[in-house]
Amino acid sequence: MDPYTPRTRPGGRKKNLGLSAKEYSKITGTIASVRRNRQQLSDDIYEDANVRVYSSQESRGNSHEPSFIAETSFVRAPLNSRVGASASIPKTKGKAKEDVLDNLPVDIQEALILEDLLYVLMGIEGTYISHHPEYSPEDDDPLKGIRFVVSSPLDSSLRDLTERIVPLGTYYTAISSFVESRSHLDFGLVNHALCAAIRDMLKDYQTLLSQLEHAFNTSPQFSLQKLWFYVHPTVHTLSLIYQLILELATTDDDDASSSSSSSESDPEQAARDEALGLGGAKLKAVLSDMKKSTSDAPINVKGGEVLTVIYERMQTMSGDPTAVKVYGTLLTAAGVPYVEMLRVWTTTGRLEDPYEELCVKESKFISKGILEVDYTDEYWERRYTLRDGSTLSSKRQHTGVPPPRTAGGRLPGGACIPPLLEGWKHKFLLAGKYLNVIRECGIEVQADQKNLTKNSLSMEDEKLYKFIEDAYTHANRTLLRLLLQDQQLIPRLRSLKRYFFLASSSFLTHLLDLAHTELKKPAKGVSIVKLQSLLDLALTGEDAAFREDVRVSIASSGLYEWLLKVISVSGVIGGEEGEGVPDEEAKKDRDREKDDKKPMLAIDALTLDYNVKFPLSLVISRKTILRYQLLFRFLLHLKHVEQSLASMWIEQKTTPWRRPVPNHPEFEQWRLRVALLRARMLAFVQQILAFTTFEVLEPNWRALEAKLAKVTTVDQLLRDHVDFLDTCLKECMLTSAKLLRAYSRMIVTCSTFALYTSSFTKSANQALAAAESGDGDQAMNKRWEFLKKFESNFNHWFKFHLDCVQYYASSENVSLLPLVVRLSSIKTMS
Repeated sequence: MDPYTPRTRPGGRKKNLGLSAKEYSKITGTIASVRRNRQQLSDDIYEDANVRVYSSQESRGNSHEPSFIAETSFVRAPLNSRVGASASIPKTKGKAKEDVLDNLPVDIQEALILEDLLYVLMGIEGTYISHHPEYSPEDDDPLKGIRFVVSSPLDSSLRDLTERIVPLGTYYTAISSFVESRSHLDFGLVNHALCAAIRDMLKDYQTLLSQLEHAFNTSPQFSLQKLWFYVHPTVHTLSLIYQLILELATTDDDDASSSSSSSESDPEQAARDEALGLGGAKLKAVLSDMKKSTSDAPINVKGGEVLTVIYERMQTMSGDPTAVKVYGTLLTAAGVPYVEMLRVWTTTGRLEDPYEELCVKESKFISKGILEVDYTDEYWERRYTLRDGSTLSSKRQHTGVPPPRTAGGRLPGGACIPPLLEGWKHKFLLAGKYLNVIRECGIEVQADQKNLTKNSLSMEDEKLYKFIEDAYTHANRTLLRLLLQDQQLIPRLRSLKRYFFLASSSFLTHLLDLAHTELKKPAKGVSIVKLQSLLDLALTGEDAAFREDVRVSIASSGLYEWLLKVISVSGVIGGEEGEGVPDEEAKKDRDREKDDKKPMLAIDALTLDYNVKFPLSLVISRKTILRYQLLFRFLLHLKHVEQSLASMWIEQKTTPWRRPVPNHPEFEQWRLRVALLRARMLAFVQQILAFTTFEVLEPNWRALEAKLAKVTTVDQLLRDHVDFLDTCLKECMLTSAKLLRAYSRMIVTCSTFALYTSSFTKSANQALAAAESGDGDQAMNKRWEFLKKFESNFNHWFKFHLDCVQYYASSENVSLLPLVVRLSSIKTMS
């Protein structure tokens, strides 16, 4: 077989054309760059390059070179031809460019400018309309947009229209940058919804541009005037959006610049520390919330602040129908996630706010588990609060509230409540609070079927206010039913009245008799376990409900000492503001107490405590229990002094006090004065006790029961309960420094006098023995001197107390008038 000799293919590449592979690649690359950038090259170079390219393609024969440059549709699309242009390609500058436009007729200039404007409206630099000389992509803020200028001389009519249209490119680039940057998760759901609404508006703008491009390529009658006619409404619309994003961006910048001078401690962390105290709870809070403890990080413009900015701009430009329509559309769209969070909170009690945009804030570490150990109203007051620090009471919560913006003074982020919801903020806060309490009790919250669906709610719709009102009413009614019926709140309050206000005081008399020996011991050495067992024994015969929740407790300080200390520091408790113990008298009292201070007896520190489970602990909180304890200790002291003086009366019925001694009239006069002083003291204590129980506690309790029968809201229930206790404290003279000081001196005098019962009896026996023996009684002067000390002390403080009661009864507290009448009857006994 003959050896195979390969033959040359007919269509093979020929080497006699004079072009090397390197030259071929160079020419094709040049042509591609020219077509991408639409540079105006000379006709000779362009035609020569075309000839060489086509010659090279013919010489290549059947070899297929894949290239999109040969696609006529791509080349003819003026917008696409500039996408991805290389910045390294030199541009025609200065004189060459000016010469091109100067030598062209006006209609050709208009055509070239029209083509450039189509690029600029998409944010792409044109040939004759370029970036501003001071523009720098690295240094300039993209949210302010790219500035364009006409860099070639034009006919005056063309330049005027061009300069009117060119700002659209700046608006479009700025808005596009805003949409891209604010779509990040850190800016929250409201910003996401706002960006989605703006993106929808940009779609209409992009559709308009595609239509203008089609008209430019197909219609010979398309002119610059027509372009301005079509884009004129869009210029105003995009300028409104541009001004809005500038305000949002400026607020961010101001906050970032001032973040370095912010407080050193995290306000949110400080709120948790204050709510939880020191120890393991604080450590747990810090460890679990480590990511949020950076105080230098600025708060982005998000949540309610975004809605507030949009609403304020809409109100400012209310005379512009286009502005009202644009901002109204953006406000409605941006408010959808905010309203949804609000709807979930007010209908289920769940706070679904992952980016802290809602004005309601949750302190997660104040839980029901903490309340089981130490039930306070912290759960009610601090678990869920408003981020702006406002409360229903006169005091304002400052802990955890972020500082306002340096410019404008507006609170940042979710702390800024939209003006549309400012008047409703407390209602939707309480609505969620009520439902959350119900959920904590293990009861499934059922949404009100009559309420509106989420699809029909928007920020500017009046239905939103009706929805909040209905949700608040529904939550109120549900929680009230839970407290009053399921949790038996009224029977609980009646049991508190029975135990703390001595409505049935037989158990207290029994307890004082059983624990007589134990209560004489110092307070620090008394056995609480023994006192508790004696209390259980005293309550055994009582037909009283919830007696297993009553506990014995020993206070750390005396009642009057503690009350005077509180009044001297913070003024009158619920009474006349600013009144306290005078400095000199208070100092004398403190010095006297230091000199004569003795260990406090158990009877002076004895008090009761009451165990309450959640959710009743919201009503019967630690603060209200403290008020009950103050009133109980006040009544206990009166009962104890009354019992001591009654025992003294029994003692004075014995022979030394009853036997006639006609030969010793001075002794009989002394016995009469002792009995008279004891009777006056007993009458004083009994009148105070009768006034407290029959004139203060019982009428106020009847008024409270009447209010509870008509109560419609939980907050009204809480307010009525606290007002009842404060009124009782005030009318029992425990909130005025002068009244309390005079009353405490009177009680101390009476109790001390009762302690000397055996001494008086001993003196009476000695005087009786001296009278029977016929010897002179040398100790009568000492007896008179000792008795007159008690009489002068009692008379002085009684007169001071009566004057104070008369003054306050005539000027401020009319409820003290019955006490004036009662005390006046004692005065006549002297």
